[in-house]
Amino acid sequence: MQRGSDRLSVHRDDEMKHELKGLLRSGHPTRAEEWHDPEPAADDDPEVWSGPVGGLGSPASLERVRAELTRTVSRGSFPATARDLARMLRRKNAPGGLVDAVAQLPPSARYENVQQLAQALAGGE
Repeated sequence: MQRGSDRLSVHRDDEMKHELKGLLRSGHPTRAEEWHDPEPAADDDPEVWSGPVGGLGSPASLERVRAELTRTVSRGSFPATARDLARMLRRKNAPGGLVDAVAQLPPSARYENVQQLAQALAGGE
């Protein structure tokens, strides 16, 4: 027995589930209209120095590097060498500092996931 306290009808609930199905399966926005998607961070955005993730040299720099990497790198990018990752970051218009840092890593080193790459960039913390 329904009490009538639902915010949405059964039909609208099913419609919303259908709208989210592609997003949940793919892990990225699936809309045709780009204006629906949130705008990515720009290179000239100011640095955020407060909160749990601090600036360079802070105890949270590993988390900061990992957060920057996850904006651009996906799971499908691994395993890869530093040269391949730098090339991919350039194609995806990653921040210049991040691309330069990855390009300076030993070219023969192979990284299996974002965590290994972030540790190498943060100085092996």
